[in-house]
Amino acid sequence: MSALTIPFPAAPRPWTLPNRGKVAMAALIIAESAIFTIFVVAYLYYAGKSLTGPAPREVLETPVFFSICLLSSSITVHLAEKFLERGKQRAFLGLWFATFVLGALFMYGTGVEWRRLIYERGLTISTNLFGTTYYSLVGLHAFHLTAGLVMLGTVLIFGLTGRVGQAQSGRVGVLSMYWHFVDAVWVVVFTVVYILGR
Repeated sequence: MSALTIPFPAAPRPWTLPNRGKVAMAALIIAESAIFTIFVVAYLYYAGKSLTGPAPREVLETPVFFSICLLSSSITVHLAEKFLERGKQRAFLGLWFATFVLGALFMYGTGVEWRRLIYERGLTISTNLFGTTYYSLVGLHAFHLTAGLVMLGTVLIFGLTGRVGQAQSGRVGVLSMYWHFVDAVWVVVFTVVYILGR
């Protein structure tokens, strides 16, 4: 007669604290999402309520190319983070630089658009309700993107001087979370301003 064996489940792994940087960044993203939500709601609420022109459909041009640049930077920052985790420094630096360039191209596009709107179309933040809500919402996003570019540039400089390696991949991952957030917010802003708000 064979002995009966009863399988016991494997002992559960001990619980460890989550990464503090990721928790802090998640909290920041939640708080910033609330702020963006307020600005988006204000834009939608006041859309079409301006007493004077110009109206969105008269002056806005859809920034397709620059939007593709920004959204592509989510791919490059993700790949850069993964290469750093594997210790592939060269690939990390190349993709991190590409992310910086794509973000800078987007900011350039925003600057060109604002220049055209202000000097050619006469739309300023005080022109009408549309101007106020447009510059507030798009400007808030541009501010966050500028902060992200400063952080990306700082990491790039440290990386080029050999101070960013596999040991810093967790911190780079936290910054990557922020960059994905900025890109995701642009999808909402783009939809609200250039599709729904026209």
